[in-house]
Amino acid sequence: MRIRIAHETIYSYGTPAQAVIQTLRLTPRNFSGQHVAKWRIEVDQDCRLDAHEDAFGNITHTFSATGPIERLAVRVEGLVETTDTAGVVRGSVERFPPGLFLRETDLTRADDAVRGYATERQAAAGGERLATLHALMDGLYEDMQFDKDPTHSATTAAEAFHLKRGVCQDFAHIFIAAARHLAIPARYIGGYFLHDDGTVDQEAGHAWAEAYVDGLGWVSFDPANNVCPTEAHIRIAAGLDYLNAAPVRGTRYGGDGEHLSVKVQVDQAARQVQS
Repeated sequence: MRIRIAHETIYSYGTPAQAVIQTLRLTPRNFSGQHVAKWRIEVDQDCRLDAHEDAFGNITHTFSATGPIERLAVRVEGLVETTDTAGVVRGSVERFPPGLFLRETDLTRADDAVRGYATERQAAAGGERLATLHALMDGLYEDMQFDKDPTHSATTAAEAFHLKRGVCQDFAHIFIAAARHLAIPARYIGGYFLHDDGTVDQEAGHAWAEAYVDGLGWVSFDPANNVCPTEAHIRIAAGLDYLNAAPVRGTRYGGDGEHLSVKVQVDQAARQVQS
């Protein structure tokens, strides 16, 4: 499948910012099942994008701009070719052994409710690791309600599970917290998702999780959609939680009254037919 991405992030400030520094994790890598045909990042300021790789092997771009800045726009356009790998991730950059992804973070710390839920799903699945992970994904899809209102980027897995509501980030954090409680390495993935209902315009990117299964390696689970990621998913960044894979992170000096606007378009690109 050929998927076209357009992602625009616009910051506007009530009072101009004097300086802005940002790190972008907005560039996908090639691996089995994903090939980047075209990709471009533009920033509407007089600055230089410095490309690096972070500790997890994600491609990053860092820039700084000096003001006064009343409006800042970051735009991404790209074309990615994907194939379905049944959720199994192969050929990705791996900087750490799977055991690192047992590490708890503030966003993925399991409380008694999450631990109890994880244990229940494990028992229902008979204790086998892959079956347990599918049971966790199925359960969260059934027991959680997708709702954009009650949570935000700093909402923890425990908080979202208590509400039984949240967005894809929350579903992923709960899945990761539950898996780690069961001694299964799990990590957060940020990217994009092509909806099968024809929806092109989206308010943000997408998030899911990967868990390590002996004999298979890393396997993807999307509890917000109850599916192991397919050719409709574009993988951008991985980390212990959202903070390690956030598409845009940074700081500013001044710039009170910040307003953020995000527009994402994910659409299937028509394949050119040669006569």
